[in-house]
Amino acid sequence: MRFDVAVLVFLSVIPAVIAGRQTPLWEDIVMPATEEVVRNPFDTSNYGKLQLNNGLALSPQMGWNSWNFFACNINEAVIKETADALVSTGLADLGYNYVNIDDCWSSLLRNAEGELVPDPKTFPSGIKALADYIHGKGLKIGIYSDAGGQDDPALWAGKVGNSWRTTDDISDSWASMTTIADLNDQWASYAGPGGWNDPDMLEVGNGGMTYPEYRAHFSIWALMKAPLLIGCDVRHMTAETLEILSNKEVIAVNQDPLGVQGRKVSTEGEDGCSQVWAGPLSKKRLVVALWNRCSKSVKVTAKWKDIGLESSTKVSVRDLWKHEDVLENVTGDLAAKVDAHDCKMYILTPAGYTSPI
Repeated sequence: MRFDVAVLVFLSVIPAVIAGRQTPLWEDIVMPATEEVVRNPFDTSNYGKLQLNNGLALSPQMGWNSWNFFACNINEAVIKETADALVSTGLADLGYNYVNIDDCWSSLLRNAEGELVPDPKTFPSGIKALADYIHGKGLKIGIYSDAGGQDDPALWAGKVGNSWRTTDDISDSWASMTTIADLNDQWASYAGPGGWNDPDMLEVGNGGMTYPEYRAHFSIWALMKAPLLIGCDVRHMTAETLEILSNKEVIAVNQDPLGVQGRKVSTEGEDGCSQVWAGPLSKKRLVVALWNRCSKSVKVTAKWKDIGLESSTKVSVRDLWKHEDVLENVTGDLAAKVDAHDCKMYILTPAGYTSPI
């Protein structure tokens, strides 16, 4: 049985500059000074405590992982075909460039030097040959080594990796996904360029949730700056699954260079099921998700005071799932009717700024 994956050993690296910043990320965002007191909802005070500062993972990792769909039913043919599919579907061009082999790739017995070795029945060509094939596609390879999330890796794994698991394994259900989102939210202040909270892989496309639920899943993972690791069989995706996973505007939120993890900022309704999640982006923009976790349609409202804006701030609003600008000069709050278990996602741009998206 697979438990929390704390570390993936990556067999190739991403050239990047060293991320030397060790100060709270929110200081980069300057709001106009007035007498109105605006609460800062985006604490980044723990940023820098865990980041490796090795120049890697300046934005959350993107790719595919074998576990959610295949579990232990993997072999080198499946991995090669998956690499092929990432390229042929266009997902690799969108940034999904890691092909991660999870548990069950190795033999039960180590070699004479005490090293893990591939199972000769399922990986007869060896990992080196498989890595060469994946690299030949312009992709990168990751491989599972051990479990450790069971011990709050968010507090120690930053010393050995550029992301760390914050939860138990996800399962392909609404209850699991929402629970894990809430657990990951508690670690938001630690995340940033060079080190990210990992609430486990995406379940989009595996069949256990509805289209609106998967859209909400992808939206919230992107907003939380979680590594976007596809967990379905990309060789046989539906058009709806590909639509969700290939939303360039939502991916851009995840990969935004400011690198502040978005989080839950307000709740209303029965058991707090009407929720607003938000986070700051570069260019003084904000991403806002109106997430309805209720069992019926509700009106969800993002109030300016809850997302760190002064009440008089005017913004333009872009809908990231409709791919269109929907409102101009909005002040005070943003509200919309949201269907049960669905999520609407917007970018708010203060007046006078032009969104680069």
